Formats: sequence, structure tokens, C-alpha cells
Amino acid sequence: MNSYSINGFDHCELYVSNAKQAAHYYRTALGFLPIAYSGLETGSRDRVSYVLKQNQVRFILTSPLENNSEIGTHIYTHGDGIKDVSFTVDNAEAAWEESTTRGAESILKPKLLTDDRGEAVVATIKAFGDTTHTFVQRNNYDGVFLPGYTVFEEDVLAEPTGLVHIDHVVGNQSDGEMESVCNFYEKVFGWHRFWSVDDKDITTEFSALRSTVMANDNETIKMPINEPADGLNHKFRNSSITTKVRGYNMWQCQQRI
Repeated sequence: MNSYSINGFDHCELYVSNAKQAAHYYRTALGFLPIAYSGLETGSRDRVSYVLKQNQVRFILTSPLENNSEIGTHIYTHGDGIKDVSFTVDNAEAAWEESTTRGAESILKPKLLTDDRGEAVVATIKAFGDTTHTFVQRNNYDGVFLPGYTVFEEDVLAEPTGLVHIDHVVGNQSDGEMESVCNFYEKVFGWHRFWSVDDKDITTEFSALRSTVMANDNETIKMPINEPADGLNHKFRNSSITTKVRGYNMWQCQQRI
């Protein structure tokens, strides 16, 4: 049993080449409303970020402001994509402490963020590949998003497209890596195996996959962990999962809303 609770997906952060342009696309095509901003004007010297929201779905779109930065390297290696999958928790320090004690690599120790709207605590661990998980505790904060962000004040409109919440986030792995990643979530988070299929269940002439869905105790979080398998025609060994992993140059994250 964990001494902390995960209440759901908090947000997903994507590293993108042009955050302003990406925010425009997410607003006009997908109906996300920009609600918060962080950049040079707010004291952020190395990155610019736009927070977008539609119902319970929140995305951060982040671009680098410096050459040779970790963000720029991530984009150069993978292209635009998810960097962090964050969870809302009731105790970020306990979540970080238990996760790292159980073997997770720490990326950011628990950090107190404050402004005139209250305080929040965040902490980050490594997940798989270059993907991370951040624990967000904001029960003493009533600002628009988190300290360090300002309200997005441009007068723009967005037409919602019916997206309500993040249903699940997928982690695509190389062949043979699925089981070790599932073991990671069992050991570090105490999650259970909610559902699984193999290449006997999902297969076509050209492609197949194996998948195990990991879920937390209250099953508000579901993360299918996938790996490729050969299709029925063994002349074709380029599973859709393989294509995604190769294109991303490492294990890949996808979200489903």
C-alpha cells in the first residue's frame, strides 16, 4: 500500500519546436483554450510554455529559449513529443520518497513553489526512455495552474471539440521490453495489471502487438505498455509499434483522450 493517493492525470507536457504555433493549432483545430503562460516575462530564462485546457485535459507545450539545452536535445532526438506525464497526488513528497526508495531514479526532488495564490509541491522521477513522471500536489493552491505561470491574457476563443479527460497514456516499447517496464510500475508504484492481449488477439497480415495495461489502485490511471510482434505474413516484420519506436528513436509515449 502507498502512503499517498493518485487522483488522476494532472497534465502531459510536450516538448515542441514552436510552442506558440503549436498552441495556436491546439486551440483552432482541437478546441483547447490557453489558460496560462510562462516565459521571459515571468522570469523563465531557458524555456517558454503555454498551458492549454479543455474540460479535465491539460497540456503544456514547451519550447527552448537556449541553444544546446536539454529541451532542444529532446526535440532533435525525437521530434515534437511527450516529455512528462504528470499525476495529481495528495502528497508529492511521499510519492517521490516511496518511488525512489523502491528503485525509481530521481529527476527532481520535492520542490515547493509559491506565489500570491498559495503553494504547490512538485517532484519528478524517471519513467522509461526519456519520459518522466511528475507528482503534482496543489491542494493549497488556487491559481490558474502552478506558481511560475501567469494567466494567459490574450483575448482568444476556442470551440471545444468534446474532449473530456485523458483516458489512458500509452508507452510503446521495443520488442522484449514490455515486461520489464510493467515490472517497473508494479515495483515502484504498486500498480496492478488491469488487462492484457498478445499477438494472438491483435494481429493482421502485416502487423501485431502485445500489450499490458497497468493501472493504479483506484484505476483512475491506466497506462498500456505495448511492444511489437510479427504479423501473419512473416515477410513483413515492421509492426506499427516498431515504426513508432524507430521514428521516435526510443520508447515512445502516446495519450488517448
